[in-house]
Amino acid sequence: MTTATLHKTVFHGLHLEHGARMTDFAGWDMPLTYGSILDEHRWCRSAAGFFDVSHMGRLHFSGRHARRFLDKVCTRGILGMQRGMVRYSLVCNEQGGCHDDVLVYCLEEDEYLMVCNASNRAKLVKHFETQRADLAFKMEDRTESTAMVALQGPKAMDLIGRFSKEIPALKRYRFTEKSLMVVKLLVSRTGYTGEDGVEIILGASMAKLAMGMFLKDMGKADGVVKPCGLGARDSLRLEAGMPLYGHEISETIDPLTAGLDFAIKLDKGTGDEREGRFIGQDALQAIVAAGGPKRKLVGLLVEGRRSPRQGMKVMEGDRVVGEVTSGCLSPTLDRPIAMAIVERAVAEGKPALSVDLGRERVGAAITPMPFLKTVR
Repeated sequence: MTTATLHKTVFHGLHLEHGARMTDFAGWDMPLTYGSILDEHRWCRSAAGFFDVSHMGRLHFSGRHARRFLDKVCTRGILGMQRGMVRYSLVCNEQGGCHDDVLVYCLEEDEYLMVCNASNRAKLVKHFETQRADLAFKMEDRTESTAMVALQGPKAMDLIGRFSKEIPALKRYRFTEKSLMVVKLLVSRTGYTGEDGVEIILGASMAKLAMGMFLKDMGKADGVVKPCGLGARDSLRLEAGMPLYGHEISETIDPLTAGLDFAIKLDKGTGDEREGRFIGQDALQAIVAAGGPKRKLVGLLVEGRRSPRQGMKVMEGDRVVGEVTSGCLSPTLDRPIAMAIVERAVAEGKPALSVDLGRERVGAAITPMPFLKTVR
């Protein structure tokens, strides 16, 4: 796509005002960095970063069978969710691979919002249309009629607290709906950085005006908030050990291999008769029955200064035992880190490993994830 044909968020002008270097991301013209990925990463870890995540898909489900349908397509239990809850889940294919990972918000007993990855929005809409059968519900794509931002970092909640006492009291993976001026905000204590903070969804037409109250000092020398781009968002989530679609999960990488067992309810449909089985459940149950996945996602601390990249081979001696899914030079740890999918025996035995960087091999050691625990 050319720049002229890319989708633009309502904050596009703000990005340009702050000197963003823009890039094509899933058909959207998005900020990669405002100057230094390293500086933006460290600012988010020490103060508060503003992320425009309006490119993420936002699908609204309502009607008599909305919950039943979401239980059919989501690995996590939707039955039993109460208003104000948010749940991380996977949407799987019949083979147990991942169409996407999503957040599901319970607005009411028969009304839900799903946030999905920008690159998978069209695929999910098509998938959902083919799976709705005779269930009575309405699905509405609200991506372009709404905006979404994230305020993340150890000082983010202090900033939010200037405008609301209720929001800082929210538990993790809970949300509330607030009014700011005449604008309705959905504010959830969620994020993709490993830091505390919120994600905010609001109508696109008033988004820039409403967020201006939080962002009036953004980028100033004495300001708490600085804008952060996609580059810092990626290194932050990697330090936090969070999966990225197309890397740690994909149509061929199942969530058990990715270590996302907590987000899978393998006994769905065996208890409450109102809860049905989910697509891909048979395949995932078969993996467990066979002794578990043959490969597992692990964290690696890597020697040297070069960053491992997706697809690089992980070696035990001269034998290939896996490959890197994501890697970077960690700004916080000041050393290369990576996530890799390796043979299960290797993941459990934790032998001495190396990563083939092309011109050289460097030592690597399996380490627990997240690489650092930052949420306060």
